[in-house]
Amino acid sequence: MRRLVYALALFVGIHVQSQEKTSVEKSVTGIQVGFFGAEFYNEARLADHFTLRSQLELYPSIWGGDMYSKTGFALTPAISLTPKFYYNLQKRTDAGKNTTNNSGNYLALKVEYIPDWFVISNTKNLSVSETISVVPTWGLRRNFAKHFNYEFKAGLGIGKILKKGYSTQVIPDLSFKVGYDF
Repeated sequence: MRRLVYALALFVGIHVQSQEKTSVEKSVTGIQVGFFGAEFYNEARLADHFTLRSQLELYPSIWGGDMYSKTGFALTPAISLTPKFYYNLQKRTDAGKNTTNNSGNYLALKVEYIPDWFVISNTKNLSVSETISVVPTWGLRRNFAKHFNYEFKAGLGIGKILKKGYSTQVIPDLSFKVGYDF
């Protein structure tokens, strides 16, 4: 009888363990750097597979050539909110793959505002046109080591320069960044 009770308890324990749901982390904060900018971000959990990523980003620009007397560069700030849906976390967990710090594939809708607050540049009196954009994206995020990650995303959306006389434009979003989670 004792063996039956132990066997039953073991079976129930294994069954309960295998039914554990995987969800996104409560909060992930970090920095990421790539060829197309650097960002400070926080992803906050909204539901089991949904997060809201808020970020401050610096976009780089570079110009030069025969028409310019010197090579110029600029860093422009941007603010964005991005709801994300991580659609394969449970599949990754079932396959024994890492899901720490939201390591998975996702669909997102990035809403971004580029203000004309300041521009870091080697050229004086440089400004940018205020822009707002909405870009649906697909991406993947993977972690390596304990706190490091890399993220690739691609998307195509619409944007508008917030001055009279400008029409809506197509806005691409292509990025590969390496980062650190605090």
